[in-house]
Amino acid sequence: MIKAGIVGGTGYTGVELLRILASHPAVKLTAITSRGEAGQRVSDMFPSLRRRVDLNFVAPEDAALEQCDVVFFATPNGVAMKQAAALAAAGVKVIDLAADFRLDEAGWEKWYGMSHAAPELLAEAVYGLPEINRARIRKARVLANPGCYPTAVQLGFLPLIEADAVALDHLIADAKSGVSGAGRKAAAANLYAEATDSFKAYGVGGHRHLPEIRQGLSRVAGGRDIGLTFVPHLTPMVRGIHATLYARLTSELSEADLQVLFETRFAGETFIDVMPPGSHPETRSVRASNHCRIAVHRPQGGDTVVVLSVIDNLVKGAAGQAVQNMNIMFGEEESLGLTMTPVSP
Repeated sequence: MIKAGIVGGTGYTGVELLRILASHPAVKLTAITSRGEAGQRVSDMFPSLRRRVDLNFVAPEDAALEQCDVVFFATPNGVAMKQAAALAAAGVKVIDLAADFRLDEAGWEKWYGMSHAAPELLAEAVYGLPEINRARIRKARVLANPGCYPTAVQLGFLPLIEADAVALDHLIADAKSGVSGAGRKAAAANLYAEATDSFKAYGVGGHRHLPEIRQGLSRVAGGRDIGLTFVPHLTPMVRGIHATLYARLTSELSEADLQVLFETRFAGETFIDVMPPGSHPETRSVRASNHCRIAVHRPQGGDTVVVLSVIDNLVKGAAGQAVQNMNIMFGEEESLGLTMTPVSP
């Protein structure tokens, strides 16, 4: 059994990790930390986990995390980098669901406004998008779990860039997220009365996920520069991300050719579902699952390709992808513990 610990288990990604790992046949949950809730039963805070998780929250210093096989950090940015080196030295695999190991040192300091506490680990940390980095993930000690927006956007653009089929200087990602993407913290903008019956863009001048997406797509493009306009939006729903992606075709690919390109690229990928021609995937079709559903269009036969990519931001965009990565790191079947059917309605 894989002995797993979670640092920061009171947020949405933390409880989602608990939900998934509690049913994972190869995992034993051994520790869940929270300074503020130390001593409280997990199932008292999250009644949905009654009879599923029999643990109390403990303070991080009392959690004996070095005795785990893997530790997930479901914490704010800047926490994992302070503890990862000691855990890795003790032979513990680290999976960080925040941004501490996604960017290089200069990028981290620019976009997150703090010095990096473990720059020596940045060079070896592996970016955990399985559909691109599966071979490196298998050998990783420290893994940077991708952000939710970057997952939906990169998967949608991936086949086009790999095939050198679009201009790289003018990509557009118009993405929408449910309010759970902002976390469980109290914030006026996320109150029901503020978020419902409304719709807004934010971070237009520069969102923290922009450099992560550019970096990932640049690697796919062999190091070439990526010209990307990324505009996130807040929608009045709890879960889900819908990314509408635009690119200018540079090759003579019909809509049928594009369909084949996507189907071929993602053939054998358990969690990527390329929809039939003409489809418009909905966020509810992936709710509470680790799936990404994709549809590709070429409107009016023009030179613009439009890709629709939907995920659950808390699962494929966070906790589910983290468990998918753990399975790969420990040589388990990649879909183990992740075969849950989407919830509808």
